[in-house]
Amino acid sequence: MDDRRLGLVLRALRRRRGLRQIDVAVAAGVSQSTESRAEAGHFDRLSLRVTRRLFAAVDAEFVGEARWRGGALDRLIDQRHAEISAIVVERLIREGWQAYPEVTYSRFGERGSMDVVGLRPAERAALMVEVKSEIASSEEMNRRFDVKVRLLSDVCPERFGWRPSTVGGVVVLLDSSTNRDRVARLGALLDASLPVRGHDVIAWLREPLAPLRGLWFVRLMPRRNGTQDPAGPQRVRRPRGAQR
Repeated sequence: MDDRRLGLVLRALRRRRGLRQIDVAVAAGVSQSTESRAEAGHFDRLSLRVTRRLFAAVDAEFVGEARWRGGALDRLIDQRHAEISAIVVERLIREGWQAYPEVTYSRFGERGSMDVVGLRPAERAALMVEVKSEIASSEEMNRRFDVKVRLLSDVCPERFGWRPSTVGGVVVLLDSSTNRDRVARLGALLDASLPVRGHDVIAWLREPLAPLRGLWFVRLMPRRNGTQDPAGPQRVRRPRGAQR
């Protein structure tokens, strides 16, 4: 989305809520002229923090988009997603679960895929795992997560031949300072939708006796060649001969 269209979106959201420019400016803690420049599409003059405040003032969330070398950025993100999924699959198997990555579904007009499905047939327990390298939109994440957890009871008989009596759902999030800060800022919203955390999630994996809604941070391990994962801190060195 270009800056001009982004400004039109901000204006449309403001008008939909019946607000004046000054109302949005006050709520965002900026001047009316700043709000006016934003609606005109001049986001190059605004900080990311101000942009987020303006959209929050009209009950929306601004999610930026980065583009790099065509589709290469998607491959970078997918690689991290795959690495997190592999860690989840390995841990599930270690805890006695059958693990199935990328389980697709089409039920009642809902189509998609579950990143990982874990099964414990002996206990008639099933787990839906949603893997995230970052939280872009908490509302969208919660909506999709809830749909997939509800659908798992119907997907299991179709795909695996039995219906679970206990169903759990876990969002697995890359363990980074950015993600932990994001979770802390969302506070009560995630506390309500994903109340079980950390060691309690692992305890449930070992003894899945009741429904579960949880959040589990996973840290990526260093690569075999000794380099760090891209999520970790890295020092950028100047090329030789570059001017300071």
